[in-house]
Amino acid sequence: MQHPEFDLDPGIVYLNHAAVAPWPRRTADAVARFAAENARDGARHYPRWLTVERRLRERLARLIGAAAHDVALLKNTSEAISVVAFGFPWQAGDNVVLAAEEFPSNRIAWQALSRLGVECRVAQLTGAADPEQVLLDLIDHRTRVLAVSSVQYGRGLRMDLERLGAACRARGVALCVDAIQSLGALPFDVNAVQADFVMADGHKWMLGPEGLALLWVRPEWRERLALFQYGWHMTREAGNFDATAWQPADDARRFECGSPNLLGAHGLDASLSLLEEVGIECVAEAVLARGGHLVERIAARPELELLSDPSPHRRSGIVTFRHRGIDNAALHRRLTEAGVVCAARGAGVRFSPHFCTPVEQLDAALAVVPK
Repeated sequence: MQHPEFDLDPGIVYLNHAAVAPWPRRTADAVARFAAENARDGARHYPRWLTVERRLRERLARLIGAAAHDVALLKNTSEAISVVAFGFPWQAGDNVVLAAEEFPSNRIAWQALSRLGVECRVAQLTGAADPEQVLLDLIDHRTRVLAVSSVQYGRGLRMDLERLGAACRARGVALCVDAIQSLGALPFDVNAVQADFVMADGHKWMLGPEGLALLWVRPEWRERLALFQYGWHMTREAGNFDATAWQPADDARRFECGSPNLLGAHGLDASLSLLEEVGIECVAEAVLARGGHLVERIAARPELELLSDPSPHRRSGIVTFRHRGIDNAALHRRLTEAGVVCAARGAGVRFSPHFCTPVEQLDAALAVVPK
């Protein structure tokens, strides 16, 4: 039985929240109301739209344990990582440490720093008994940033961010966390993690539209990041269009160069209202229970190989596996044709159910996988 907050087609099993999530009903309604109001009244009620944007910023801040004025709203995770990577005060010969398994967004921006003389040091996490130590072993006296995902997108490996944060703080290394595969699914606290930079799109576990992401920058770093995007919105004088002198805003708005995505803000605000009503602890309990259910069912079938780490402290909303006798592409195609929405990732097939996914649908999806 579908969750009452969603209107998914009853003919599909949706296990792809790690890619693009379906919107809750309230999100679709909020976007429809915004569109209808715009069509009817144009920007007549723009001040009210900005109230929704402020409320969204507050919701995002609560989600990560931060202050709202430290949260910037950008287009996507890639832009947010680029703001950090190219604003950071590098010197030739510095290096950044990252994992080989990262999604391209958290790899390409760092690799592009090579023209500034910055080296990328890449750790292989797959198969490592202690993935955090593999990352830390690459840090030396020229390491300035450790860039890591809170949860690896391919196989759902959940990283011990508090351990990494403490190690980075002790070594004077900045910690940059791509939290797109955990925010909205698992609890997150920027202070407990001791992160310096955190970014995430809203269209996965936060259940919102594409085109809107958060960037959190620790206040001590805010003015140390050089700006390379400029516009009317990022100044202290935003709204005073006749001002000829300007200064960057004192808060995180300095990273928002132009007009806000207010349609996206209405959608993501509505989605986060649902997550707040359920409570992130309850959401996480449900997500991990569904992941555990999949792990148990997959491990019980000898023809299947579980690729995700089954350890409870490593689990997330992502479970990846492969069939010992069927090509991944063929298996993914078979699932897709049967109405199971999932992804081919991490050298296998990736299932990513959310708190709202009926448990019986997990068994229905696995029943499509041949024995």
